[in-house]
Amino acid sequence: MSGVQFPPSPLQIDADLKRSAFFMTFFVYILQSQVNDSFYKGSTNDLVRRFAEHNDGKEMSTSRFLPWTLVWYASKPNRSEAMILEKKLKNLSVIRTIEFIKKYPVPIGGPDVALVRQSGC
Repeated sequence: MSGVQFPPSPLQIDADLKRSAFFMTFFVYILQSQVNDSFYKGSTNDLVRRFAEHNDGKEMSTSRFLPWTLVWYASKPNRSEAMILEKKLKNLSVIRTIEFIKKYPVPIGGPDVALVRQSGC
């Protein structure tokens, strides 16, 4: 299986992080192992710190398959919404995960982006 590589725009991540500092945004993310193409899905209030923890081997569940690439992320306004999306993503098969990443590429950011655009935010 070839790796799905959709790296997020550094400018978009920076804009999301600045917004999160003010509004306490949470992030839902998908990582892909560069070793075996497996996926890891999680959520955090500090995407940069959490990504570094995964790649520094500080997370037991991801340390075996270092290094990791951030292939998708979305911001959510609170922890409960982030956890709901994280749970849905964790229930996806590998094939469905790849389809999801292709359907909602970064910087679009997820299935609810159409609702945000319609509301004028």
